[in-house]
Amino acid sequence: MSIERDWDSIRPDRTFRAGDAGMGILRITLLFGSAAVALALIATPFLDSQTRSQSARDGLAGGLDMTSTGSIGHRSTYTLRRSVLQPLPSSVCVIRNDGSRYGEC
Repeated sequence: MSIERDWDSIRPDRTFRAGDAGMGILRITLLFGSAAVALALIATPFLDSQTRSQSARDGLAGGLDMTSTGSIGHRSTYTLRRSVLQPLPSSVCVIRNDGSRYGEC
């Protein structure tokens, strides 16, 4: 009986436990998750700079409408209208609050 106790102290029980497998899956998930986050943090600025340089080469403003806005007095109000039906994309129709219109209406 003493021999069996010595053998158990040298070589402990090697049965499979579900808790050990769960910890292994958790470690693998954390490894790949942290690798994905690191890749996203590195790749995002690189891809952004590539997109900006390509749109600058094409002569586009990034597809943005460069309309500026400003403030006017409370007594003078007007409406700006732009339409896809007008002959030029830069055509603007200005309508004052008294109904008068000017521009390309």
